[in-house]
Amino acid sequence: MDIKTIEPLLADGKACDYIEVVSPWDEQTIARVGVVNTDTALGALEHAHKTFRDRNAQLPRAQRIEILEKVCSLLDVRKDELAIQAAAEGGKPLIDSKVELDRAVVSLQSCIDYLRSTDADGRRITMDVNAASREHIAFTIKEPRGVVVAFSAFNHPMNLIAHQIGPAIAAGCPVIVKPAAVTPLSCFSLVELFYQAGLPQVYCQALLTKDHETSNKLVSDPRMSFFSFIGSAKVGWSLRAKLPAGAGCALEHGGAAPVIITDDADLDDNLPRLAKGGFYHAGQVCVSVQRVYAHSSIADKVAERLAELGRAMKIGDPTEADTEVGPLIKRSEVDRVERWVENAVAGGAQLICGGRRFSDTAYECTVLLNPSDSSEVSCEELFGPVICVYAYDDIDDAL
Repeated sequence: MDIKTIEPLLADGKACDYIEVVSPWDEQTIARVGVVNTDTALGALEHAHKTFRDRNAQLPRAQRIEILEKVCSLLDVRKDELAIQAAAEGGKPLIDSKVELDRAVVSLQSCIDYLRSTDADGRRITMDVNAASREHIAFTIKEPRGVVVAFSAFNHPMNLIAHQIGPAIAAGCPVIVKPAAVTPLSCFSLVELFYQAGLPQVYCQALLTKDHETSNKLVSDPRMSFFSFIGSAKVGWSLRAKLPAGAGCALEHGGAAPVIITDDADLDDNLPRLAKGGFYHAGQVCVSVQRVYAHSSIADKVAERLAELGRAMKIGDPTEADTEVGPLIKRSEVDRVERWVENAVAGGAQLICGGRRFSDTAYECTVLLNPSDSSEVSCEELFGPVICVYAYDDIDDAL
C-alpha cells in the first residue's frame, strides 16, 4: 500500500518532523503528516496577522462567496473519495461518512446564505429620539475581527473543519486550523480545495503542532483574535484561560445525552432511532444517546429491544459499504470502555447485551439496565457504543 506524505499547508515554513496516521480499524499506517515547531507555528500566525492588517489584502464579499461556492462544487464532485478517506482515518462507517460530507456542503452553503443576507451587514440605529440626537445618522458596519485559530476534534474530520474555517473565511478572517492528530487528512484535503477555489494560502493555513507547548503559544499570542475549539471540556477550558486580553472564543464540548421515554411512547417508531443515536460512530459523538430514562412499566422491554437492535448491527471495517458500527479511535479507548462497563456491572448494572471486545480495536454494541448513579457510565461522557437504560416511576424524578 502506498503511504502518502502530507506537508503542513503554510504560507511559509516546513515540517520539523512527521507522525504516522493509522487506521483505527486495523492499525495500519495510511499516511505520514508533517508537524511544526513553535517558531514555524508563530511564523504562520505572523503571516496571517500581517494579511489581516493589510486593508488591500482583504477579500471582497463577492470573492468570498465565489470561493465558498466553488468549494461546495468541488466537495460534491469528490464526495465519494473524501468519504472513504474520512472513514479510513476516523473509523466512522462509510454510510455515515457520506452523510457527513453532505453536511459539510450544507455548512458551507450556510456561510454563503449568511453573506447574502442583511444579517451580514451592520444596522441603522434609531436617532431623532431627543434634541441631542436630532439631525444625526448612526449606523454600524461589521468588519473582520482578526486572525482565527481553530483546534478541532477527530469524530467528524470533515464537517467540524468546515464548521470552523467556513465562517472564518466568510467573515474575511485569516484562519489557522489544527485538526486532531489522529484524523488530519480530511482537514488538509478541505483546505486544499479552498486553495483550488481561489483562496490565497495565507488566508487558511493547516498544521499539526509538535507539542502542547506550541499549541499553547498559538492560543496565547496577542496576534490571535478569536479561538475556536472543539474537544473535551477539560482541555477547552484550560486553553480558554490562556487567551490574550480581548480575544473571543467559541468552545464546543461534550455531553451525556439523556432521553426520557414515557409509558405511552411509540416504541416501534422511537427505539430504532435511539439505537442509531447510541451506536452511531460507536458512540463517539457529543450527542450520542448514552442515557435512556424509561418508565418502569416498559424499562425492561426498552432495554431488550435496544439490545436486539444492537446485536443486529454489523461491526466491521468502516470503509466497507455494509458496516454499521466501526472501531473506537484508539485501542486505549476500547480498554477504557471495557473497564467502565465492567465497573458498572460490578456495581449492580444488568448487562443486557454486549459487554465484550469485538476485536482489539472495536467494542460490541452494549446495553446496560439500571447502572448506579455513581458509576462512570452514568457520570461521565462514555464515547463508546453503550446505551444505559434507567427505570423511573415519576416523570419529575426522570427530569
